[in-house]
Amino acid sequence: MQRSELKKTRRCVVKIGSALLTANGQGLDRKAIEGWVAQMAGLRTQGIEVVLVSSGAVAEGMMRLGWAQRPHALFEQQAAAAVGQMGLVQAYESCFQRHDIHTAQILLTHDDLSDRQRYLNARSTLRTLLDLGVVPVVNENDTVVTDEIRFGDNDTLAALVANLLEADCLIILTDQAGLFDKDPRKHSDAKLVEKASANDSSLESLVGEAGALGRGGMLTKLRAARLAARSGAATVIAHGHEPNVLASVLAGNAVGTLLSAEQASLAARKQWLAGHLQLRGELVLDDGAVKVLKESGRSLLPVGVTAVSGNFERGEVVACVDKHGKDVARGLANYSAAEAQKIKGLPSGEFEAVLGYVDEPELIHRDNLVLLV
Repeated sequence: MQRSELKKTRRCVVKIGSALLTANGQGLDRKAIEGWVAQMAGLRTQGIEVVLVSSGAVAEGMMRLGWAQRPHALFEQQAAAAVGQMGLVQAYESCFQRHDIHTAQILLTHDDLSDRQRYLNARSTLRTLLDLGVVPVVNENDTVVTDEIRFGDNDTLAALVANLLEADCLIILTDQAGLFDKDPRKHSDAKLVEKASANDSSLESLVGEAGALGRGGMLTKLRAARLAARSGAATVIAHGHEPNVLASVLAGNAVGTLLSAEQASLAARKQWLAGHLQLRGELVLDDGAVKVLKESGRSLLPVGVTAVSGNFERGEVVACVDKHGKDVARGLANYSAAEAQKIKGLPSGEFEAVLGYVDEPELIHRDNLVLLV
């Protein structure tokens, strides 16, 4: 992918991190927010739909509550998020109103994007908002979710939103100029990686740790780029204070690091499967099953499964791994974990003798399975 292709963007997801949004721990940097909002309003005049994924709620809550350090206790983090969300929404609403643009607050959890019905509802709502000319402001629902506030990050959420809406581009604004071959805070000779494949595993050796206010770091941004690439979206990591950074990125200028998607967009249903973070179980496949899935794109039959773990029910998402534990695919199981244990390694003709009935000849149908390799 060439940067010039970014000029074709018609829908983009913009993610702004805590380090940019907060004025050195003094709450939200409202002047900076005004600048980004003005840039997004400019994109709208070019016919580009924008979805904003914003961090900053916990940091703003910390300032309002007079806390100097991010708390470790979960309930205190949730309290800070609840208080700070008020200021975050007020700031964006007032800034967008100056450009006669309505906004909508969308609070999501990863569970909302892993349940098929809720996924479709979220997609329909977001698409309707875009059709109405509204800018959705998306954040994690930190106040009620436990695993997200401990392990989640808005980089990942932004990538999943890009999958959800089949966005052309994900722009992650951060306090670094992009991805460097060394930590630029420690090495004066660090060089910017201008372009790479989102799936280049060697990039992980270049990344550092997260900052004091944010939960993500450059590693989460790389992983987000890989998630976004699954639906064909390119990712650009750029410094949020670069002059007119959003328009510059979408004009194809050499700004930040471009992590390109080097595969075609997946079907919407398979985007949903590929983006699952909450898996209910795991199937270990033999070499023959792995080869069939990779080379033939066929359904997964129980005869190729050597082990079953987890407590999944029919219709829930499971991971498929090879004998070394490497991810191969994931999909919707046609049988529960208890049933799969009984029929693993068996041809479909023997299901009825073992189970007393036959629902489907496949453990995972090819239409409900997506390859990860």
